[in-house]
Amino acid sequence: MITDLPDVVLGIFVIFCRIGSCLLLLPGVSSSRIPTQIRLFLALAISLALSPTLMPIVEPLVRADNDNIRLQLMVTELLNGLFIGLLGRSFMIALEFAGHVVANSIGMGQALGVPIEDREAAPAISSLITMTATTLIFVLNLHAEIARALVASYNAMPPAAGFAARGDLRNIVDNLDQAFHLCLRLSSPFILYAVIVNFAIGLANKLTPTIPIYFISLPFVLAGGIVLFGYSIGDFLIMFMNNFQQWVFRG
Repeated sequence: MITDLPDVVLGIFVIFCRIGSCLLLLPGVSSSRIPTQIRLFLALAISLALSPTLMPIVEPLVRADNDNIRLQLMVTELLNGLFIGLLGRSFMIALEFAGHVVANSIGMGQALGVPIEDREAAPAISSLITMTATTLIFVLNLHAEIARALVASYNAMPPAAGFAARGDLRNIVDNLDQAFHLCLRLSSPFILYAVIVNFAIGLANKLTPTIPIYFISLPFVLAGGIVLFGYSIGDFLIMFMNNFQQWVFRG
């Protein structure tokens, strides 16, 4: 039992390499609002909880006598974990971008709020959308499904196969394409609203050049944008969560 202890510890560390690097980028647990120690202990706890299931896959590779193979295994597992986390992170990046589009379209781009995922200040509406989506990930129990998907990733991306850079980069590009198409669909009503309102204001300004139409219209543009946001935020978040949930369930 004692002679197997170094291999067991190294196997758990290899599992931690993939899971820890994945949680470093995944939405929710990767927020800068969560202290680093808590994120580290969370990644370690999940690694220990999943190790009985994953150890039969990892342990034969760890038992190799060549230290170069062990070091290569650690590096490739780190890269595989970062790749999986980046796929999930791309959805949150697209959602933040959609929030910026919404804020700028209704005239609230300069109203900065508390950052949720990043350290830089973002528009208040973008922070509200990001915080609500992050909360829904935990409310819908998707964090448990993410753990299940991490276990399934050992079949789709076995540690013995290493890191397939070409295929993984292609998957990242496809995922970014899907995420930003989703972003365009989410923000399309606000883009249309901004085009119509700004065209109407510009036309009224040309017809009455002596009246400062632009400054007079700002409160009405903002009020109309907030009303539109209130009516559409439900469908906005439902569409995002459906797409994110489909990605998680696909493993």
